[in-house]
Amino acid sequence: MQALSLVFAPEVLAVILGSAAFGLFVGSVPGLTATMAVALLVPITFFMDPVPAISAIVTAVAMAIFAGDVPGALLRIPGTPASAAYVDEAHALTLKGQAELALGTSLVCACIGGLFGTIVLIVAAPTLADWALQFSSYEFFWLACLGLSCAVFVSRGSAIKGAVSLLLGLFIATIGIDITAGQPRFTFGNVELLAGISFIPAMIGMFALPEIIRFATSDGKVAALPVQRIGNIFSGIGRTLTRYWRNVLRGCFIGTGVGVLPGAGADIGAWVAYATSKKLSKTPEKFGTGHLEGLVDAGAANNAALSGAWVPAIVFGIPGDSITAIVIGVLYMKGMNPGPTVFLNDPHLIYAVFIVFILANLALLPLGYGLIKLSKHILRVPRQVLMPIILVFCIVGSFAINNTAFGVIIMLVLGLMAYIMEENGFPVAPAILGIVLGPLLEDSFMTSMIKADGDLLGFVSRPIAATLGAATLALWLLPPLIRLFRGRSAASG
Repeated sequence: MQALSLVFAPEVLAVILGSAAFGLFVGSVPGLTATMAVALLVPITFFMDPVPAISAIVTAVAMAIFAGDVPGALLRIPGTPASAAYVDEAHALTLKGQAELALGTSLVCACIGGLFGTIVLIVAAPTLADWALQFSSYEFFWLACLGLSCAVFVSRGSAIKGAVSLLLGLFIATIGIDITAGQPRFTFGNVELLAGISFIPAMIGMFALPEIIRFATSDGKVAALPVQRIGNIFSGIGRTLTRYWRNVLRGCFIGTGVGVLPGAGADIGAWVAYATSKKLSKTPEKFGTGHLEGLVDAGAANNAALSGAWVPAIVFGIPGDSITAIVIGVLYMKGMNPGPTVFLNDPHLIYAVFIVFILANLALLPLGYGLIKLSKHILRVPRQVLMPIILVFCIVGSFAINNTAFGVIIMLVLGLMAYIMEENGFPVAPAILGIVLGPLLEDSFMTSMIKADGDLLGFVSRPIAATLGAATLALWLLPPLIRLFRGRSAASG
């Protein structure tokens, strides 16, 4: 009751509303991520009490993660990295004239995923945090390998071309200083490259620039986006949820499970959920052509992972992702030292955080609806006007990451590379996945090799690591073995 009185104070509700609008704006602009929204809010939280300060961050992040789906569906430019996993699926629905269905599904699944993750956070935070702490570099190595296996499932067409795209992404992830030896790699003496290739400019360039180049070289022959009336976005959602209720639950569980792991976050949760959905689907050939199934899984996983990431942050003070890394600093600043004692010393403040999570996810429905209604006007803008505006947003978003023009150069170079890849049938999504998971894979592998003194058996010396390793190897080896067995059976028959 004390927590309820804190949250429903007029000034806290005003902060929630203001930060919701801010989060929706930041998330819908390509390049301005949810992490950036939190970073921009931190100076303002200096002057707030603990509850409104945390409320502002929780609300802005929940809104920003969903808002990234809007430019992804309408323009094939994901507003946040978490939306990149299923941007092709959502945009394909728009090209079919079903933007209303794509955005409505994303909104409702994001709300369900967020509420599910919040319930898990309330009920099982200490237990889940204890489980997450058992993950060492060995487990994270196998987790990264499992994540990279998603490239095979999310790419359409040739598996060889998908693998080449993935390897290209992993190569890009190695550019910069070697994390173990401190040796510069592939920098060619360029000081800017020492920090590596920033993921956000890479993502913006590889998704947005090919569309712009394709339009510029088409002499206006590129088909315009279908102008459509976006009316009641909730129409048909009941049928979708009834049909794909298992997918919603699976996305919620995957998102929460991945979010709890320190350093994983919503980005990896969305990729894993989408790939799992395609792998287990009865109609995997429909994925990438505007199929709701993958959208339901990944949309629910996105926001569920946000709540999951708060579990290790609150219980042990270990950041679950880059957002909660900032949040921990704010908690310390407000005297809410994360750890088991916070449940004893400040239980009313912790319960206030839980209530804000529920409020923010419920507020996502009406406010997200308003954003979608406003965004429909994008479809009416002529492409001759729209493409230059998109290019300006891409340049601003790439520059804003590190306030340097080098981010814009990365965006342009990788965007041109992605255009050449797509024109020759190489999918871009596996390359993005390689850039995302490359640092985690290398860091975990090198750390594990140092700990095990070069003994590869160390990777299966722990129960969880051995289980993940067995699952990964089975995922790699079973499909070709099954094909080989079927081929021999057919030949003998």
